[in-house]
Amino acid sequence: MGEEQGKVRADAEGELMRGLETLDVACAAGLLLKGEISPQIATGVDAFSMRMPLGVAAAITPFNFPFMAPLYLSSIAIACGNAFILKPSERVPTASLMLAELARDVGIPDGVLNVVQGDAEAVEAILDHPGIAAVSFIGSSPVAKLVHARGSASGKRVQAFGGAKNHMVVMPDADLGFAADAAISAAFGSSGQRCMAVSVVVAVGDVGDALVAAIGERATAVKVGPASDPEAEMGPLISRAARERVLGAIAAAEADGAKVAIDGRGREPGGGYFVAPTLVDHVRPDQEICRREVFGPVLSVVRVDTLDAAIALIDDSQYGNGAAIFTRDGGAARTFQRRASAGMIGINVPIPIPNAVYSFGGWKDSRFGDQHMAGTEGFRFFTKQKVVTSRWPEEEKSKADLAFPTR
Repeated sequence: MGEEQGKVRADAEGELMRGLETLDVACAAGLLLKGEISPQIATGVDAFSMRMPLGVAAAITPFNFPFMAPLYLSSIAIACGNAFILKPSERVPTASLMLAELARDVGIPDGVLNVVQGDAEAVEAILDHPGIAAVSFIGSSPVAKLVHARGSASGKRVQAFGGAKNHMVVMPDADLGFAADAAISAAFGSSGQRCMAVSVVVAVGDVGDALVAAIGERATAVKVGPASDPEAEMGPLISRAARERVLGAIAAAEADGAKVAIDGRGREPGGGYFVAPTLVDHVRPDQEICRREVFGPVLSVVRVDTLDAAIALIDDSQYGNGAAIFTRDGGAARTFQRRASAGMIGINVPIPIPNAVYSFGGWKDSRFGDQHMAGTEGFRFFTKQKVVTSRWPEEEKSKADLAFPTR
């Protein structure tokens, strides 16, 4: 992961553990695939349901989680009885091959977990192939929308997870040190290349100046370096194009009146696709840096007067992956968890990815399709329901009856 994606070791180890959580949940397939039974719905008649595998399922996974995303999807799909085709990002091909080798080593039969390398042509083949019943995709929202449309047009079941613009609301009563540490971790971990990264801090009331100062002090202390540096806390971006996009977003925000409080340009190590942590203050809700996904180590600060205004800002976003609030007020937290329009909510938790027992997924343009990933919804996605109505008649009492059984 470090050599191909750029993650520092601690970050890569964290990704591995998150993937293994899902593998643990997949091992509970017997419990999560059990059906329902309604005995004696009519005289001598029972009805029950079963969850059946789809046949062949496929996943198209992103560069930012080379091991976790393939494991999130393959473990549940295979536990449900499906064969699985994995098409990893062409930028990070090796982790998926290692996963397939490990599966073979522990006895997964040949042909159950298959890895197909390739680019857009391979994706299109997966979406169009009549032998593939379901497709999972993780990537940008525009591509997710296209994948969902094309796969659905081919008669497949599709879940397509897109981008995000995750907000972290900080109330005046919050512990500022705790909130600043959380913002640093959530904004700059994995160089901001996470669909659940916090990219907008919403400072409520008069907390803005102190919060920006606390975040800025911590941001300048983050050690940026390659994955080979054991002291590095944050690695490079995935490509030259990604670096240029991030630098362009910073420059555009500055030109549009925002204040670059901590400038990562020029503080990165020499060579490579690095951008150091950057903090942009006094961002307006209508600015591009507040509305569009940057997917890099850039944290914007928007200042509002009330919690209602903060929730309205979240509701106005086209994305709805995650949202968090930092407060000591239980009433404010309860209002936020009920009203904020995101699929995953954190209360004093900046990246509210649930344990794999629960399902992962956003709202609005962060997800196309009706079911989330992993957890109970993951088991539903990779199976189809069969309902059986059963009667064992006694021969001497059998007779023709053209009506529905009623007793």
